[in-house]
Amino acid sequence: MTIGPGPTTLPAVDLLPGVRSVVVDTDRLRTHYLESGPADAPVIVMVHGNLSTGRFYEHLMPDLPGYRVIAPDMRGFGRSQDLPLVATRGLDDWADDVHALLRALDVTAPAHLVGWSTGGAAIARYAMARPVASLTFLDPVSPYGFGGTHADGTPCFPDFAGSGGGGANPEVVQRLRDGDASADSPYSIRNVMRALYWAPQHTEPREDVLVEEVLLTVLGDDNYPGDSVPSPNWPGLAPGTHGILNALSPKYCDWTGLADIADKPPVLWTHGTADLVIADASPLEFGTLGSTGAVPGWPGQEVYPPQPMVSQIRALLERYAAAGGSVRTEMFPGSGHGPHLDARDKWLGVFTEFVASAG
Repeated sequence: MTIGPGPTTLPAVDLLPGVRSVVVDTDRLRTHYLESGPADAPVIVMVHGNLSTGRFYEHLMPDLPGYRVIAPDMRGFGRSQDLPLVATRGLDDWADDVHALLRALDVTAPAHLVGWSTGGAAIARYAMARPVASLTFLDPVSPYGFGGTHADGTPCFPDFAGSGGGGANPEVVQRLRDGDASADSPYSIRNVMRALYWAPQHTEPREDVLVEEVLLTVLGDDNYPGDSVPSPNWPGLAPGTHGILNALSPKYCDWTGLADIADKPPVLWTHGTADLVIADASPLEFGTLGSTGAVPGWPGQEVYPPQPMVSQIRALLERYAAAGGSVRTEMFPGSGHGPHLDARDKWLGVFTEFVASAG
């Protein structure tokens, strides 16, 4: 089996106390993951987001001693096997990969699942097919995916124009390809993280480690950012069929069915109020870019409004609660896209209280 870029496992000296780096062959792919805690403890699986790896959770793991915490590198990222992501399945590839990992580890009891950003859609899709102990959404992608929808989730254009792999900034992609770990450009991953992953006032102590992790991203049409097709509709691009940004397109990403599952696990939704990635007018989304004049030719508010992502999440979770589910919402004032990073202690306190109450 071929392994993606980087070493198979991390040296113990590079890890925080009590954290282990492990590789296991599942029936879907060879998976690298970080782990902490005893093998017989209740299991927490932490699924990272786009342009990140399991190490974005490592700093939490030493303070979760009563649990077996598993943080995998998802398909296309980190040290797991380099395999294509089939975007037409939405995030089901990731959900199935998590299930395969738990089978390989002989974990049979329902696990507590945490999903950050893209990982939020993955854990929702997992729960729509399998029992879980609880769901923690950490600034998740909208249940209608990223880009090109009205408030009710209907697409702005039938071909879902303005979403998918063609929307990636080409300079960010090139700097990832070049392995640029510098702060010389606003498009280097270091400055992208500073601008988007955490609040501007936050200084991330593990920034160098996290930069190197993102530079392990598998690049190309099969992974990041994915392929794209031209569109006759504004802004001239539509989603392809492979890669992570296409999997996030509303053409394929849909976790609205979570509200309809029969056995509803308790849900915790945590969100940074200053998140620029998942917001009601994200500056990364074409509806907002058009409305501000950053991308010319915008067809207007009635045709292509900024996507109200946070409102869409809230509406779905209200449906979930109205159908009998338990939902706890915690907004983190001033936090960016990763409150588990820029408000670590507060986020960890909320999470540990929730997961203990979930049983």
